[in-house]
Amino acid sequence: MRLLVAGADPVDAGKTTFAVGLAARLRGDGAGPRAFKPRAGNDRWFDHDDVRRAAGEGRLYGKDIDRLLRAAGSDASHEVRNPIHRLWRPTPGERGLLGEADRTFLVDRVRTQSGDEWVLNGTADIPARLHEDLPIAEARRVESVRAFNGAMRELHLPALNRLADDVREAGEAGVALVESYGDVAMPLREIDFDAVAAVDPGRCRVYDGGRWTLARETATGGRDEGALEVRVERVTEMLDPLSTHDLRPLTGEEQDDPDAVASAYQEAYDELLAAARDR
Repeated sequence: MRLLVAGADPVDAGKTTFAVGLAARLRGDGAGPRAFKPRAGNDRWFDHDDVRRAAGEGRLYGKDIDRLLRAAGSDASHEVRNPIHRLWRPTPGERGLLGEADRTFLVDRVRTQSGDEWVLNGTADIPARLHEDLPIAEARRVESVRAFNGAMRELHLPALNRLADDVREAGEAGVALVESYGDVAMPLREIDFDAVAAVDPGRCRVYDGGRWTLARETATGGRDEGALEVRVERVTEMLDPLSTHDLRPLTGEEQDDPDAVASAYQEAYDELLAAARDR
């Protein structure tokens, strides 16, 4: 079984909390999932504590994958299940190297077959503390979109392809749970998800995985195009959900307890798993 949790809001849809509760639900059912988050990112300003904690270990990862792996009862490394992690910094009123509004990337950590590779923004001022904490002395520096695209072809895309293989294998052997990033509809290509949960504040919509994939491909004109990431809203406007569920707001204490999330959102999880089993 392969399950996808996608966010219908680009900033804070609540998809990680929903995915954490789903992981706890599956674990409680005796079907502990293998959890994945293909891409993630932190902002050095807004997520400073998380960045400092990871960088202090000489690593770069976020709290989302940490929460997800803990809820799934997994001892896999953050880097293996989250092969691409980006560190941003705010640039108010400016566009970053890759065209980002009001922020720019500082460094990407990409998991390769031989370990982590690092890609630095050669046009950005990298804080001295990061140079001290992270093994980026020999990092690949990019100073243009063209150079970054070259790094993507050589590092990022192979990393995602390897993760897609892991997701397929996990889904055949048991349950693969994938959390998307931002409001991207499909974080991995060529994956046949059984069911999809599209989450936004206060709501979860459950979709058939096959129809979700077809709508995503229609939105980009076909499997071989898709240079641009398709947003969840673009897919959901083309499909009717199998079911829609209200998600009540949770206290901080509840959000910190995966079992409490599993209990609060039980109805949505029941329908998501039923949809997956019906395929």
